[in-house]
Amino acid sequence: LGVSRRSFVFASRESIKQRARLRLREFDVGGKFSHLPLPRAAVLLPLTVRAGRLHLLLTVRSMQLRRSPGEVCFPGGKSEAIDKDEIDTALREAKEEVGLQPEKVEVICRLVPGIDKMNHLVTPVVGFIEDTFQAIPNPDEVSDVFVVPLEYFVKPLHYNTLPYKTKSGYLTMMHCFTYEDHEHNTSFRIWGLTAHFAVFLALIILGKRPTFEVDYDLDNLVSSSENNFMNLYASLYEKKKSNL
Repeated sequence: LGVSRRSFVFASRESIKQRARLRLREFDVGGKFSHLPLPRAAVLLPLTVRAGRLHLLLTVRSMQLRRSPGEVCFPGGKSEAIDKDEIDTALREAKEEVGLQPEKVEVICRLVPGIDKMNHLVTPVVGFIEDTFQAIPNPDEVSDVFVVPLEYFVKPLHYNTLPYKTKSGYLTMMHCFTYEDHEHNTSFRIWGLTAHFAVFLALIILGKRPTFEVDYDLDNLVSSSENNFMNLYASLYEKKKSNL
């Protein structure tokens, strides 16, 4: 019985992953936006299957960090000269921050990038990690590691939205989730670019309408996500020109 139960769990885990892979590959942008003249960064969106559901692994930035201490984010950081591409950057940073070995990540795709507060072009790299992965947080960078069911980013219990104006004057809505983690007995606040990437990932894979407003055309997710990004980039570019 034990063996058949295990093989059933394995089979269902594989089918969950396979469905996600197929959905994600339709959204793979590859290096389409890599040529844009902005400093580059990348984050890893690590997916894992637990108890028959997809979960996302997130980290909490160390309180010692100068920038955004104590904020929830994905493993990641700025590109370095040694990185071939954004995938390299995301994997290198994940290894440095939480001890995730690059060969233990099944990289699926790169999604439409975002632009952070420092005007870095941030590329989200999606990959599967084993459900048995035990994070070893680097205390200089990471104070906590936790997982959230992917479904939480379309059907949250605690959600609000903040109007947000980028430095370039582009007005957008910022998602803000509060997740009660019973394993850690802590509530985590997930917002900003991290929440933006998590919502987009959940919309792609789950194909469900969220319980809150999003600024995508859900019937044309590929084109509307790329259009949104190009509008954001254009507003930044206009700002740069007007500052010259």
